[in-house]
Amino acid sequence: MAQPNRDDDAVKELVRRHWDGRAATFDDERHHGIHSAEQRDRWLAVLREWAGDDPRRVLDVGCGTGVVSLLLAALGHDVVGVDFAPAMLDRAREKARRANRSVAFLRGDAETLGLAADSVDLVAARHLVWTLPDPAGALREWQRVVAPGGRIVLIEGYWDHDEPWDEYEHVAGDLPLYDGRPPDELTEVLVREGLSDVTHAPLMDPTLWGREPRHDYYVIGGTVPR
Repeated sequence: MAQPNRDDDAVKELVRRHWDGRAATFDDERHHGIHSAEQRDRWLAVLREWAGDDPRRVLDVGCGTGVVSLLLAALGHDVVGVDFAPAMLDRAREKARRANRSVAFLRGDAETLGLAADSVDLVAARHLVWTLPDPAGALREWQRVVAPGGRIVLIEGYWDHDEPWDEYEHVAGDLPLYDGRPPDELTEVLVREGLSDVTHAPLMDPTLWGREPRHDYYVIGGTVPR
């Protein structure tokens, strides 16, 4: 089980190892990849509602294989994807090439982004905050790179697994939001870290996940104060 006070770099290395190991088959799972036109259209509708209609500079943090990045690019946004796992980024770049989408995929740490302040209009992340040793610090960092009045939009969930698995057996106790949180609890975190106008909505349509949802999924967003 988890060891308390583990060095964050060691935690991140185990997390990286986990996701690099899953990169080759990640999109094969119906609730991860896009497997039908109907599923794609439904995700586009969700992202359009939360990202807005006007083209924006978007940072997809923890982009993985680029699923959300490519959907946002299809909506006309200028997208950069960042992830800590090189194998995931390799898959994302190949998918962007095949789709003829101009998305920059960069290796980086979600908690310490190498981007200028106020350089994007929107930060998006899907199922990321539970993997971070310092999610509160990450939220502050994301606000730093978002221009005042911009948004942070998270696709999240509450998994409540019985036991951690794989590398997470060793680091779960070092991850404050491991297994996710119900939306009201994550709302409190976002408000405490300075976001305003925080709202959330369920994402329980089976079309989104390619199956009946097995966990509680939702989208939550807040505004970076001016």
